[in-house]
Amino acid sequence: LRPPTVIGQFHTLFFGSIRMFFLGVLGFAVYGNEALHFSCDPDKREVNLFCYNQFRPITPQVFWALQLVIVLVPGAFFHLYAACKSIKQEDILQKSSYTGFYIFSVFLRIVLEVVAFWLQIQLFGFKVNAIYMCDVGALEKNFNITRCMVPEHFEKTIFLIAMYTFTVITVILCVAEIFEISCRRLGFLKTQ
Repeated sequence: LRPPTVIGQFHTLFFGSIRMFFLGVLGFAVYGNEALHFSCDPDKREVNLFCYNQFRPITPQVFWALQLVIVLVPGAFFHLYAACKSIKQEDILQKSSYTGFYIFSVFLRIVLEVVAFWLQIQLFGFKVNAIYMCDVGALEKNFNITRCMVPEHFEKTIFLIAMYTFTVITVILCVAEIFEISCRRLGFLKTQ
């Protein structure tokens, strides 16, 4: 069962292929070995690991993979429901209960994307700086703050902006899909 609207089908293509490809291939290239090249002064393994964990409480690849999976859940529930009830694609836009459930699943995707957007801002910000100032007081060292070098900070900043952009595009597509469904239900657009 494919989405009942053109926008929904485009969203599936955009979300399913482009976003996952970008994250899987380029995300690994940019973030794959970040922990290995993260170095602090003094360059000791325990300091580097401690500061890297402070710098990255969750790695961006794991966060974005979780985001993708969580955002897929509402659509998966709808498709599971449609499969169990043997709902045909054309019935989704013709029966109010099916339409309402489908719109609810799209609205839930919007909410989840907005929450993920906010969390991404809290965790990663909009820019990755070349230097990270780490508080190593918990290691009981003679010093409290140490400087750490963040590898490929400019590439990471570009990737962050790209992931924000993907989230915004996904939200816009979901809003447009709800608008398209509403227009079809009100008779402004012909059903497919």
